[in-house]
Amino acid sequence: MTATTHRWRTRGLAALAGIAAGGLTLGVGELVAALVVEPAAAPFLAVGNTFVDLTPEWLKSFAIRTFGENDKQVLLAGMAVVLLVVSAAGGLLELWRRWAGVTVLAVLGAVAAAAALNRPTADAAWALPTAAGAVAGAAALTLLVGRLRTRAADADPRVSGESVSAARPPQRPQPPRRQVLLLTAAVAGLAVVMALGGRRFGQTLAEVRDARDALRLPAPADPAPAVPAGTAVDVEGATPFTTSNRDFYRVDTALDVPKVVPDEWRLRIHGLVERELELDFDDVLELDLVERMITLTCVSNEVGGELAGNAVWLGYPLADLLARARPADDADMLLSTSVDGFTASTPLDVITDGRDAMLAIGMNGEPLPVEHGFPARLVVPGLYGYVSATKWVTDLELTRFDRATAYWTDRGWAAKAPIKTASRIDVPGSFADVTAGRTVVAGTAWAQHRGVRAVEVRVDDGDWQAAELAAEASVDTWRQWFWEWDAEPGNHTLRVRATDGAGEVQTDEQAPPFPDGSSGWHSVVVRVS
Repeated sequence: MTATTHRWRTRGLAALAGIAAGGLTLGVGELVAALVVEPAAAPFLAVGNTFVDLTPEWLKSFAIRTFGENDKQVLLAGMAVVLLVVSAAGGLLELWRRWAGVTVLAVLGAVAAAAALNRPTADAAWALPTAAGAVAGAAALTLLVGRLRTRAADADPRVSGESVSAARPPQRPQPPRRQVLLLTAAVAGLAVVMALGGRRFGQTLAEVRDARDALRLPAPADPAPAVPAGTAVDVEGATPFTTSNRDFYRVDTALDVPKVVPDEWRLRIHGLVERELELDFDDVLELDLVERMITLTCVSNEVGGELAGNAVWLGYPLADLLARARPADDADMLLSTSVDGFTASTPLDVITDGRDAMLAIGMNGEPLPVEHGFPARLVVPGLYGYVSATKWVTDLELTRFDRATAYWTDRGWAAKAPIKTASRIDVPGSFADVTAGRTVVAGTAWAQHRGVRAVEVRVDDGDWQAAELAAEASVDTWRQWFWEWDAEPGNHTLRVRATDGAGEVQTDEQAPPFPDGSSGWHSVVVRVS
Protein backbone atom coordinates (compact mmCIF):
# COMPACT_ATOMS: atom_id res chain seq x y z
CA MET A 1 0.00 0.00 0.00
CA THR A 2 1.45 3.37 -0.99
CA ALA A 3 2.23 6.20 1.39
CA THR A 4 -0.39 8.33 -0.40
CA THR A 5 -3.08 5.73 0.27
CA HIS A 6 -2.09 5.59 3.94
CA ARG A 7 -2.26 9.37 4.21
CA TRP A 8 -5.77 9.45 2.78
CA ARG A 9 -6.89 6.69 5.10
CA THR A 10 -5.43 8.56 8.03
CA ARG A 11 -7.28 11.69 7.01
CA GLY A 12 -10.50 9.72 6.67
CA LEU A 13 -10.07 8.37 10.18
CA ALA A 14 -9.38 11.89 11.47
CA ALA A 15 -12.61 13.12 9.85
CA LEU A 16 -14.54 10.25 11.46
CA ALA A 17 -12.91 11.05 14.80
CA GLY A 18 -14.04 14.67 14.43
CA ILE A 19 -17.62 13.57 13.72
CA ALA A 20 -17.60 11.26 16.76
CA ALA A 21 -16.23 14.05 18.96
CA GLY A 22 -18.87 16.44 17.69
CA GLY A 23 -21.56 13.87 18.43
CA LEU A 24 -20.21 13.38 21.94
CA THR A 25 -20.35 17.15 22.47
CA LEU A 26 -24.05 17.14 21.65
CA GLY A 27 -24.76 13.93 23.56
CA VAL A 28 -23.15 15.15 26.77
CA GLY A 29 -24.87 18.52 26.34
CA GLU A 30 -28.22 16.77 25.94
CA LEU A 31 -27.74 14.68 29.08
CA VAL A 32 -26.48 17.54 31.27
CA ALA A 33 -29.32 19.76 30.08
CA ALA A 34 -31.91 17.14 31.06
CA LEU A 35 -30.32 16.31 34.43
CA VAL A 36 -29.15 19.73 35.61
CA VAL A 37 -30.99 22.50 33.72
CA GLU A 38 -33.80 21.68 31.27
CA PRO A 39 -33.86 20.00 27.85
CA ALA A 40 -34.19 23.28 25.93
CA ALA A 41 -30.69 24.24 27.17
CA ALA A 42 -29.08 21.50 25.09
CA PRO A 43 -26.67 23.05 22.54
CA PHE A 44 -28.31 21.64 19.40
CA LEU A 45 -31.76 22.93 20.35
CA ALA A 46 -30.42 26.23 21.66
CA VAL A 47 -28.64 26.96 18.39
CA GLY A 48 -31.64 25.83 16.34
CA ASN A 49 -34.11 27.97 18.28
CA THR A 50 -31.80 30.97 18.07
CA PHE A 51 -31.52 30.45 14.31
CA VAL A 52 -35.33 30.46 14.11
CA ASP A 53 -35.42 33.70 16.10
CA LEU A 54 -32.84 35.38 13.86
CA THR A 55 -34.21 34.12 10.54
CA PRO A 56 -35.01 37.07 8.27
CA GLU A 57 -38.59 37.39 7.12
CA TRP A 58 -37.88 36.55 3.47
CA LEU A 59 -36.21 33.26 4.48
CA LYS A 60 -38.97 32.36 6.94
CA SER A 61 -41.63 32.96 4.29
CA PHE A 62 -39.64 30.94 1.77
CA ALA A 63 -39.35 28.02 4.20
CA ILE A 64 -43.06 27.96 5.00
CA ARG A 65 -44.00 28.41 1.35
CA THR A 66 -41.61 25.67 0.20
CA PHE A 67 -41.72 23.13 3.01
CA GLY A 68 -44.98 23.98 4.78
CA GLU A 69 -45.27 22.32 8.19
CA ASN A 70 -42.03 20.38 7.52
CA ASP A 71 -39.91 23.53 7.78
CA LYS A 72 -38.60 22.56 11.23
CA GLN A 73 -37.56 19.10 10.11
CA VAL A 74 -35.73 20.62 7.16
CA LEU A 75 -33.93 23.05 9.48
CA LEU A 76 -32.88 20.29 11.87
CA ALA A 77 -31.67 18.13 8.99
CA GLY A 78 -29.70 21.06 7.57
CA MET A 79 -28.12 21.73 10.96
CA ALA A 80 -27.14 18.07 11.25
CA VAL A 81 -25.44 18.16 7.85
CA VAL A 82 -23.55 21.35 8.73
CA LEU A 83 -22.47 19.80 12.05
CA LEU A 84 -21.18 16.69 10.26
CA VAL A 85 -19.13 18.77 7.84
CA VAL A 86 -17.71 21.10 10.48
CA SER A 87 -16.92 18.20 12.84
CA ALA A 88 -15.13 16.33 10.07
CA ALA A 89 -13.16 19.48 9.23
CA GLY A 90 -12.25 19.82 12.91
CA GLY A 91 -10.81 16.31 12.91
CA LEU A 92 -8.71 17.08 9.82
CA LEU A 93 -7.49 20.35 11.32
CA GLU A 94 -6.50 18.56 14.51
CA LEU A 95 -4.49 16.08 12.43
CA TRP A 96 -2.79 18.91 10.57
CA ARG A 97 -1.88 20.90 13.68
CA ARG A 98 -2.34 20.07 17.33
CA TRP A 99 -5.13 22.08 19.03
CA ALA A 100 -6.44 23.47 15.72
CA GLY A 101 -9.48 21.19 15.79
CA VAL A 102 -10.00 21.76 19.49
CA THR A 103 -9.99 25.50 18.81
CA VAL A 104 -12.76 25.03 16.24
CA LEU A 105 -14.72 23.02 18.79
CA ALA A 106 -14.22 25.72 21.41
CA VAL A 107 -15.46 28.43 19.05
CA LEU A 108 -18.55 26.39 18.21
CA GLY A 109 -19.11 25.78 21.91
CA ALA A 110 -18.92 29.49 22.62
CA VAL A 111 -21.51 30.15 19.92
CA ALA A 112 -23.82 27.46 21.31
CA ALA A 113 -23.41 28.75 24.88
CA ALA A 114 -24.23 32.28 23.75
CA ALA A 115 -27.30 30.94 21.94
CA ALA A 116 -28.44 29.11 25.08
CA LEU A 117 -27.94 32.15 27.31
CA ASN A 118 -29.94 34.24 24.85
CA ARG A 119 -33.10 32.12 25.19
CA PRO A 120 -36.05 33.94 26.82
CA THR A 121 -36.20 31.70 29.89
CA ALA A 122 -32.43 31.20 30.31
CA ASP A 123 -30.21 31.88 33.30
CA ALA A 124 -26.46 31.38 33.79
CA ALA A 125 -26.86 27.63 34.23
CA TRP A 126 -27.94 27.30 30.60
CA ALA A 127 -24.30 27.56 29.51
CA LEU A 128 -23.35 24.46 31.54
CA PRO A 129 -24.57 21.77 29.07
CA THR A 130 -22.59 23.29 26.21
CA ALA A 131 -19.48 23.73 28.37
CA ALA A 132 -19.62 20.12 29.57
CA GLY A 133 -20.20 18.87 26.05
CA ALA A 134 -17.34 20.92 24.62
CA VAL A 135 -14.91 19.60 27.25
CA ALA A 136 -15.93 16.00 26.53
CA GLY A 137 -15.72 16.55 22.79
CA ALA A 138 -12.29 18.16 23.01
CA ALA A 139 -10.98 15.30 25.12
CA ALA A 140 -12.30 12.75 22.64
CA LEU A 141 -10.84 14.65 19.69
CA THR A 142 -7.35 14.95 21.19
CA LEU A 143 -7.40 11.26 22.22
CA LEU A 144 -8.48 9.90 18.86
CA VAL A 145 -6.51 12.18 16.55
CA GLY A 146 -3.52 12.09 18.89
CA ARG A 147 -3.17 8.35 18.31
CA LEU A 148 -3.25 8.92 14.58
CA ARG A 149 -0.66 11.68 14.75
CA THR A 150 1.80 9.64 16.84
CA ARG A 151 2.16 6.86 14.30
CA ALA A 152 1.65 8.94 11.20
CA ALA A 153 4.32 11.45 12.27
CA ASP A 154 6.95 8.71 12.17
CA ALA A 155 6.16 8.13 8.54
CA ASP A 156 5.38 11.66 7.36
CA PRO A 157 6.98 14.62 9.21
CA ARG A 158 4.40 17.01 7.78
CA VAL A 159 1.85 15.55 10.21
CA SER A 160 3.87 16.61 13.25
CA GLY A 161 4.73 20.03 11.91
CA GLU A 162 8.49 19.25 11.45
CA SER A 163 10.25 20.65 8.43
CA VAL A 164 10.75 17.95 5.83
CA SER A 165 14.44 18.70 5.40
CA ALA A 166 15.18 18.28 9.10
CA ALA A 167 13.17 15.12 9.58
CA ARG A 168 13.89 11.49 8.86
CA PRO A 169 13.13 10.21 5.37
CA PRO A 170 9.45 9.33 4.98
CA GLN A 171 8.65 5.80 6.15
CA ARG A 172 5.71 3.60 5.32
CA PRO A 173 2.85 5.16 7.39
CA GLN A 174 1.35 2.76 9.89
CA PRO A 175 -1.46 4.55 11.70
CA PRO A 176 -3.30 2.29 14.17
CA ARG A 177 -6.39 2.23 12.02
CA ARG A 178 -8.13 -0.70 13.68
CA GLN A 179 -7.54 0.67 17.15
CA VAL A 180 -8.69 4.18 16.22
CA LEU A 181 -11.73 2.81 14.40
CA LEU A 182 -12.77 0.90 17.53
CA LEU A 183 -12.20 3.92 19.76
CA THR A 184 -14.12 6.15 17.35
CA ALA A 185 -17.00 3.68 17.28
CA ALA A 186 -16.96 3.61 21.08
CA VAL A 187 -17.09 7.41 21.29
CA ALA A 188 -19.92 7.52 18.73
CA GLY A 189 -21.82 4.88 20.70
CA LEU A 190 -21.29 6.83 23.91
CA ALA A 191 -22.62 9.95 22.18
CA VAL A 192 -25.81 8.10 21.21
CA VAL A 193 -26.25 6.72 24.72
CA MET A 194 -25.78 10.20 26.21
CA ALA A 195 -28.30 11.75 23.81
CA LEU A 196 -30.87 9.02 24.45
CA GLY A 197 -30.25 9.34 28.17
CA GLY A 198 -30.91 13.06 27.97
CA ARG A 199 -34.18 12.37 26.25
CA ARG A 200 -35.08 9.73 28.81
CA PHE A 201 -34.26 11.71 31.94
CA GLY A 202 -36.02 14.80 30.64
CA GLN A 203 -39.78 14.95 30.33
CA THR A 204 -40.31 12.65 27.37
CA LEU A 205 -42.89 13.17 24.69
CA ALA A 206 -44.24 9.69 25.42
CA GLU A 207 -44.86 10.63 29.06
CA VAL A 208 -46.72 13.78 28.03
CA ARG A 209 -48.81 11.80 25.54
CA ASP A 210 -49.60 9.27 28.28
CA ALA A 211 -50.73 12.11 30.57
CA ARG A 212 -52.89 13.48 27.77
CA ASP A 213 -54.43 10.09 27.05
CA ALA A 214 -55.26 9.63 30.73
CA LEU A 215 -56.99 13.02 30.98
CA ARG A 216 -60.78 13.07 30.98
CA LEU A 217 -62.26 16.43 30.10
CA PRO A 218 -65.49 17.52 31.80
CA ALA A 219 -68.63 18.09 29.80
CA PRO A 220 -69.02 21.74 28.81
CA ALA A 221 -71.41 23.85 30.87
CA ASP A 222 -72.25 25.62 27.60
CA PRO A 223 -71.95 23.18 24.66
CA ALA A 224 -71.30 24.34 21.11
CA PRO A 225 -74.49 24.99 19.13
CA ALA A 226 -75.38 22.16 16.79
CA VAL A 227 -73.83 22.56 13.36
CA PRO A 228 -76.65 23.33 10.92
CA ALA A 229 -77.37 20.87 8.15
CA GLY A 230 -75.80 21.78 4.85
CA THR A 231 -72.60 23.43 6.11
CA ALA A 232 -70.49 21.15 3.92
CA VAL A 233 -70.81 21.05 0.14
CA ASP A 234 -71.26 17.63 -1.41
CA VAL A 235 -68.41 17.92 -3.90
CA GLU A 236 -65.60 15.42 -4.28
CA GLY A 237 -62.28 16.98 -3.28
CA ALA A 238 -63.82 19.81 -1.25
CA THR A 239 -62.26 20.72 2.08
CA PRO A 240 -63.93 18.95 5.07
CA PHE A 241 -65.97 21.43 7.10
CA THR A 242 -64.38 20.27 10.37
CA THR A 243 -60.61 19.81 10.34
CA SER A 244 -59.38 16.74 12.19
CA ASN A 245 -56.74 17.19 14.87
CA ARG A 246 -54.31 15.21 12.76
CA ASP A 247 -54.81 17.45 9.71
CA PHE A 248 -54.96 20.79 11.51
CA TYR A 249 -52.09 23.02 10.40
CA ARG A 250 -49.21 23.65 12.78
CA VAL A 251 -47.03 26.78 12.57
CA ASP A 252 -45.03 27.91 15.61
CA THR A 253 -41.47 28.70 16.63
CA ALA A 254 -40.84 25.57 18.74
CA LEU A 255 -38.19 23.28 17.24
CA ASP A 256 -38.80 20.79 20.02
CA VAL A 257 -42.41 20.53 21.19
CA PRO A 258 -42.64 21.83 24.79
CA LYS A 259 -43.41 18.96 27.13
CA VAL A 260 -45.79 19.98 29.90
CA VAL A 261 -47.96 17.63 31.96
CA PRO A 262 -51.16 18.93 33.57
CA ASP A 263 -49.90 18.26 37.12
CA GLU A 264 -47.00 20.70 36.58
CA TRP A 265 -48.86 23.36 34.61
CA ARG A 266 -49.55 26.76 36.17
CA LEU A 267 -51.07 29.94 34.74
CA ARG A 268 -50.17 33.29 36.24
CA ILE A 269 -52.30 36.41 35.62
CA HIS A 270 -50.62 39.67 36.63
CA GLY A 271 -49.54 43.12 35.50
CA LEU A 272 -52.01 46.01 35.43
CA VAL A 273 -54.51 44.23 37.64
CA GLU A 274 -55.96 44.80 41.08
CA ARG A 275 -55.43 41.20 42.05
CA GLU A 276 -52.86 38.70 40.79
CA LEU A 277 -54.05 35.16 40.19
CA GLU A 278 -52.46 31.76 39.73
CA LEU A 279 -54.37 28.71 38.53
CA ASP A 280 -53.40 25.08 38.19
CA PHE A 281 -55.00 22.66 35.76
CA ASP A 282 -57.47 21.32 38.32
CA ASP A 283 -58.68 24.89 38.86
CA VAL A 284 -59.44 25.18 35.14
CA LEU A 285 -61.27 21.85 35.06
CA GLU A 286 -63.60 23.09 37.81
CA LEU A 287 -64.64 26.19 35.84
CA ASP A 288 -67.81 26.41 33.75
CA LEU A 289 -66.27 25.53 30.42
CA VAL A 290 -67.73 26.51 27.06
CA GLU A 291 -67.46 24.83 23.69
CA ARG A 292 -67.32 26.71 20.39
CA MET A 293 -66.48 25.98 16.76
CA ILE A 294 -63.87 28.48 15.55
CA THR A 295 -61.74 28.76 12.42
CA LEU A 296 -58.08 29.70 12.94
CA THR A 297 -55.80 31.17 10.27
CA CYS A 298 -52.04 31.66 10.21
CA VAL A 299 -50.72 35.03 9.06
CA SER A 300 -48.17 33.16 6.92
CA ASN A 301 -50.96 31.77 4.77
CA GLU A 302 -50.48 32.76 1.14
CA VAL A 303 -53.49 33.56 -1.07
CA GLY A 304 -55.16 30.20 -1.70
CA GLY A 305 -53.04 28.52 0.97
CA GLU A 306 -54.00 25.79 3.40
CA LEU A 307 -52.81 27.28 6.71
CA ALA A 308 -56.36 27.52 8.04
CA GLY A 309 -58.46 25.04 9.97
CA ASN A 310 -61.86 24.72 11.63
CA ALA A 311 -62.30 22.90 14.95
CA VAL A 312 -64.48 22.69 18.05
CA TRP A 313 -62.63 24.16 21.04
CA LEU A 314 -63.33 23.60 24.73
CA GLY A 315 -62.21 26.20 27.24
CA TYR A 316 -63.02 29.01 29.60
CA PRO A 317 -63.97 32.49 28.35
CA LEU A 318 -60.87 34.64 28.45
CA ALA A 319 -62.82 37.78 29.31
CA ASP A 320 -64.29 36.10 32.40
CA LEU A 321 -60.88 34.82 33.44
CA LEU A 322 -59.29 38.27 33.20
CA ALA A 323 -62.25 39.85 34.98
CA ARG A 324 -61.32 37.83 38.06
CA ALA A 325 -58.05 39.76 38.18
CA ARG A 326 -59.84 43.09 37.60
CA PRO A 327 -57.68 44.75 34.91
CA ALA A 328 -56.77 48.42 35.34
CA ASP A 329 -58.63 50.96 33.21
CA ASP A 330 -55.49 51.90 31.28
CA ALA A 331 -54.59 48.31 30.27
CA ASP A 332 -55.07 47.75 26.54
CA MET A 333 -52.96 44.64 25.81
CA LEU A 334 -52.80 41.04 26.99
CA LEU A 335 -49.22 39.78 26.70
CA SER A 336 -49.36 35.98 26.73
CA THR A 337 -46.24 33.87 27.21
CA SER A 338 -45.61 30.24 26.37
CA VAL A 339 -43.60 27.88 28.55
CA ASP A 340 -40.72 28.23 26.05
CA GLY A 341 -40.73 32.04 26.21
CA PHE A 342 -42.72 32.82 23.05
CA THR A 343 -44.94 35.88 23.48
CA ALA A 344 -48.02 37.28 21.73
CA SER A 345 -49.71 40.66 22.19
CA THR A 346 -53.51 40.64 21.94
CA PRO A 347 -55.66 43.80 21.98
CA LEU A 348 -57.66 43.72 25.19
CA ASP A 349 -60.72 45.28 23.60
CA VAL A 350 -60.97 42.32 21.20
CA ILE A 351 -60.93 39.86 24.08
CA THR A 352 -63.66 41.73 25.93
CA ASP A 353 -66.02 42.62 23.03
CA GLY A 354 -68.19 39.54 23.45
CA ARG A 355 -66.51 37.17 21.02
CA ASP A 356 -65.64 33.62 22.10
CA ALA A 357 -62.01 34.19 23.06
CA MET A 358 -60.96 31.43 25.41
CA LEU A 359 -58.28 29.62 27.37
CA ALA A 360 -58.69 26.33 25.50
CA ILE A 361 -57.93 22.86 26.85
CA GLY A 362 -59.83 20.71 24.33
CA MET A 363 -60.02 20.32 20.57
CA ASN A 364 -62.64 18.33 18.68
CA GLY A 365 -63.78 16.46 21.78
CA GLU A 366 -60.28 15.54 22.98
CA PRO A 367 -57.59 17.15 25.14
CA LEU A 368 -55.43 19.46 23.04
CA PRO A 369 -52.87 17.56 20.95
CA VAL A 370 -49.34 18.06 22.29
CA GLU A 371 -48.35 19.84 19.07
CA HIS A 372 -51.29 22.25 19.43
CA GLY A 373 -50.56 23.47 22.93
CA PHE A 374 -51.38 20.74 25.47
CA PRO A 375 -52.38 21.28 28.18
CA ALA A 376 -53.64 24.84 27.49
CA ARG A 377 -53.52 27.52 24.80
CA LEU A 378 -55.35 30.66 23.73
CA VAL A 379 -57.96 30.83 20.96
CA VAL A 380 -59.25 34.23 19.81
CA PRO A 381 -61.53 34.30 16.75
CA GLY A 382 -60.91 37.03 14.20
CA LEU A 383 -57.18 37.57 14.81
CA TYR A 384 -54.20 35.92 13.16
CA GLY A 385 -52.52 33.41 15.44
CA TYR A 386 -49.29 35.32 16.00
CA VAL A 387 -51.17 37.88 18.14
CA SER A 388 -53.73 35.58 19.70
CA ALA A 389 -53.14 31.83 19.69
CA THR A 390 -50.31 31.24 22.16
CA LYS A 391 -49.74 27.51 22.69
CA TRP A 392 -48.47 25.96 25.94
CA VAL A 393 -49.47 29.23 27.61
CA THR A 394 -48.31 29.78 31.21
CA ASP A 395 -48.41 33.55 31.75
CA LEU A 396 -50.93 36.33 31.06
CA GLU A 397 -49.80 39.90 31.72
CA LEU A 398 -52.16 42.87 31.45
CA THR A 399 -50.12 45.74 30.04
CA ARG A 400 -50.12 48.42 27.33
CA PHE A 401 -49.00 48.55 23.70
CA ASP A 402 -46.83 51.57 24.50
CA ARG A 403 -44.98 49.60 27.17
CA ALA A 404 -44.53 46.09 25.79
CA THR A 405 -43.97 44.23 22.55
CA ALA A 406 -44.08 40.55 21.60
CA TYR A 407 -42.09 38.01 19.61
CA TRP A 408 -43.40 38.79 16.13
CA THR A 409 -44.08 42.48 16.63
CA ASP A 410 -40.41 42.85 17.58
CA ARG A 411 -39.69 41.52 14.08
CA GLY A 412 -41.78 44.10 12.27
CA TRP A 413 -45.17 42.38 12.07
CA ALA A 414 -48.28 44.44 12.72
CA ALA A 415 -49.24 44.91 16.37
CA LYS A 416 -52.95 44.39 15.71
CA ALA A 417 -53.81 41.78 13.12
CA PRO A 418 -57.47 41.22 12.23
CA ILE A 419 -57.91 38.40 9.74
CA LYS A 420 -58.52 39.62 6.19
CA THR A 421 -61.40 38.33 4.12
CA ALA A 422 -60.16 35.39 2.06
CA SER A 423 -61.56 32.81 -0.35
CA ARG A 424 -60.07 29.78 -2.02
CA ILE A 425 -60.90 27.48 -4.93
CA ASP A 426 -60.48 23.87 -3.79
CA VAL A 427 -62.05 22.14 -6.80
CA PRO A 428 -60.83 21.95 -9.54
CA GLY A 429 -57.16 22.21 -8.64
CA SER A 430 -54.69 24.34 -10.52
CA PHE A 431 -53.73 22.91 -13.97
CA ALA A 432 -56.51 20.30 -13.71
CA ASP A 433 -57.96 18.68 -16.82
CA VAL A 434 -61.71 19.30 -16.97
CA THR A 435 -64.27 17.73 -19.29
CA ALA A 436 -66.35 20.23 -21.25
CA GLY A 437 -69.89 20.72 -20.03
CA ARG A 438 -71.44 21.09 -16.59
CA THR A 439 -68.61 21.34 -14.01
CA VAL A 440 -68.79 22.15 -10.31
CA VAL A 441 -66.35 24.71 -8.91
CA ALA A 442 -66.19 24.66 -5.10
CA GLY A 443 -64.15 26.12 -2.29
CA THR A 444 -63.95 27.80 1.09
CA ALA A 445 -64.14 31.40 2.29
CA TRP A 446 -63.54 33.00 5.68
CA ALA A 447 -63.76 36.35 7.44
CA GLN A 448 -63.72 35.38 11.11
CA HIS A 449 -66.01 37.33 13.42
CA ARG A 450 -67.55 39.14 10.43
CA GLY A 451 -68.86 36.14 8.54
CA VAL A 452 -69.16 35.60 4.79
CA ARG A 453 -72.15 37.14 3.03
CA ALA A 454 -71.39 36.25 -0.60
CA VAL A 455 -68.89 34.48 -2.87
CA GLU A 456 -68.43 35.18 -6.58
CA VAL A 457 -66.52 33.37 -9.32
CA ARG A 458 -65.21 34.75 -12.60
CA VAL A 459 -64.00 32.89 -15.68
CA ASP A 460 -61.16 34.65 -17.49
CA ASP A 461 -62.20 38.32 -17.80
CA GLY A 462 -65.94 37.65 -17.78
CA ASP A 463 -68.56 38.91 -15.36
CA TRP A 464 -68.60 37.87 -11.73
CA GLN A 465 -71.10 35.05 -11.06
CA ALA A 466 -72.73 34.46 -7.67
CA ALA A 467 -71.85 31.14 -6.07
CA GLU A 468 -74.19 29.11 -3.88
CA LEU A 469 -73.26 29.36 -0.20
CA ALA A 470 -73.45 26.42 2.15
CA ALA A 471 -75.14 26.99 5.51
CA GLU A 472 -73.28 29.18 7.99
CA ALA A 473 -72.34 27.64 11.35
CA SER A 474 -71.34 31.01 12.83
CA VAL A 475 -69.52 34.20 11.90
CA ASP A 476 -66.39 32.69 13.48
CA THR A 477 -66.19 29.70 11.13
CA TRP A 478 -65.33 29.43 7.48
CA ARG A 479 -68.04 28.95 4.90
CA GLN A 480 -68.11 26.61 1.94
CA TRP A 481 -69.50 27.44 -1.51
CA PHE A 482 -69.99 25.99 -4.98
CA TRP A 483 -70.80 27.21 -8.50
CA GLU A 484 -71.92 25.27 -11.56
CA TRP A 485 -69.97 26.18 -14.68
CA ASP A 486 -70.72 25.37 -18.33
CA ALA A 487 -67.10 24.75 -19.20
CA GLU A 488 -66.08 25.33 -22.82
CA PRO A 489 -62.95 23.79 -24.41
CA GLY A 490 -59.69 25.66 -23.98
CA ASN A 491 -57.48 26.99 -21.21
CA HIS A 492 -59.32 29.12 -18.64
CA THR A 493 -58.50 31.04 -15.47
CA LEU A 494 -60.98 30.85 -12.59
CA ARG A 495 -60.94 33.55 -9.91
CA VAL A 496 -62.87 33.88 -6.65
CA ARG A 497 -63.68 36.70 -4.26
CA ALA A 498 -65.81 36.93 -1.10
CA THR A 499 -67.85 39.62 0.61
CA ASP A 500 -67.81 39.70 4.39
CA GLY A 501 -70.77 40.16 6.72
CA ALA A 502 -70.20 43.91 6.86
CA GLY A 503 -70.53 44.19 3.07
CA GLU A 504 -66.81 44.71 2.35
CA VAL A 505 -65.66 43.00 -0.84
CA GLN A 506 -62.39 41.09 -0.74
CA THR A 507 -59.65 43.24 -2.24
CA ASP A 508 -57.82 42.32 -5.42
CA GLU A 509 -54.70 44.11 -4.18
CA GLN A 510 -51.89 41.58 -4.03
CA ALA A 511 -49.98 41.62 -0.73
CA PRO A 512 -47.58 39.11 0.84
CA PRO A 513 -48.15 37.75 4.36
CA PHE A 514 -45.74 40.29 5.89
CA PRO A 515 -46.59 42.46 7.79
CA ASP A 516 -50.32 41.86 8.42
CA GLY A 517 -51.52 39.00 6.20
CA SER A 518 -51.73 38.25 2.49
CA SER A 519 -54.46 39.58 0.22
CA GLY A 520 -55.63 39.22 -3.37
CA TRP A 521 -57.93 36.97 -5.37
CA HIS A 522 -57.14 33.27 -5.60
CA SER A 523 -57.05 31.87 -9.12
CA VAL A 524 -56.51 28.50 -10.79
CA VAL A 525 -55.80 27.69 -14.42
CA VAL A 526 -57.62 24.69 -15.90
CA ARG A 527 -57.64 22.96 -19.28
CA VAL A 528 -61.07 22.03 -20.63
CA SER A 529 -61.27 19.32 -23.30
